[in-house]
Amino acid sequence: MFQAVLTSFAGAQLFGESYGAGTPVVLALHGWRRDHQDFVATLTEPEPALDAIALDLPGFGGTPPPAEVWGSPRYAEALLPLLEEMQARVVVIGHSFGGRVGVHLAAIAPERIGGLVLTGVPLFRSAAARRSPLRFRVVKRLAGVGLVSEGRLEQHRQRYGSADYKAASGVMRDVFVTLVQEDYTEALSQIACPVELVWGDDDTAVPLAVAHKIQAAIPGGAHLVVCEGAGHMTPMSVPGELRAAIERLLP
Repeated sequence: MFQAVLTSFAGAQLFGESYGAGTPVVLALHGWRRDHQDFVATLTEPEPALDAIALDLPGFGGTPPPAEVWGSPRYAEALLPLLEEMQARVVVIGHSFGGRVGVHLAAIAPERIGGLVLTGVPLFRSAAARRSPLRFRVVKRLAGVGLVSEGRLEQHRQRYGSADYKAASGVMRDVFVTLVQEDYTEALSQIACPVELVWGDDDTAVPLAVAHKIQAAIPGGAHLVVCEGAGHMTPMSVPGELRAAIERLLP
């Protein structure tokens, strides 16, 4: 069994785990409220382990939260120093929130990203996700024009908001609100590397229809693998499919 050893990166600004014996060529980015450990099976089984870094993104695991509110573009910028500790071109795998960051990283550092694996990434909102109670929608609109106080808006967020919102606190709650309002159309249009999509056909958080929209939005398209019976937590349920997708992108 792989023994976890927390490691610092980028001048001790980021923490996670390093795998393999060579210079890392794979960067793994976890989902919201998760950490680097989600990728242990993907990166280490079967042996030998991939030369990789599985990161704790700021605000999760061993990495402290940002001092101010970040969106996914700022998270991507924070990873640029880490790329200097890796091979010249790396494969990035991002699950859910990590995929949001990975898309922006591929857009701003195309010369460093040799491939991108996305799994369960909410780059487009599903019809179900867009439906919120009418009362909540009205309060948000009124707050946007200054007719409802922030305190009342927060009361409605607590009542109608998602489990992820309710579990977040401090700056990370504001980060979450920022993320769910983002548009990824421009970043997707700038991706020049090969892209693998690995999706569970039973993903109720980010349905398979989102993967098809991502395919259409990337200029060069993407290779889609649909995992029968898998839900949102693909790093836990189909690590072998993720490993295969990474290996298809490695030089």
